Amino acid sequence: MAIIVDLDVQLAKRKLSVAEFAAAVGISPANVAVLKNGRAKAVRFTTLDAICRTLDCQPGDVLRWVPDDADAGEAVAHRSSDRLAGRAGQGDGGGNAQIVT
Repeated sequence: MAIIVDLDVQLAKRKLSVAEFAAAVGISPANVAVLKNGRAKAVRFTTLDAICRTLDCQPGDVLRWVPDDADAGEAVAHRSSDRLAGRAGQGDGGGNAQIVT
């Protein structure tokens, strides 16, 4: 499965540079590049909130899920086993705007 980040589209619509966007959201331009290039492993909800506030959009305007053809069934099974084991949604609970690479 793949999560696709469509920041380029939203930045182009609003004629925002990466530097302007990064400053408004409160993250580094390098972390914006990590997001745009699909290298981020996680995004904090506080960061997603700041992105949506800055772009005046919904999370679905920035993020979309595309299943891998071969792994679609396995991904569903893995998420189900995580839920049963109580591991779904665990995090550090921190509120800092941060991209995890």
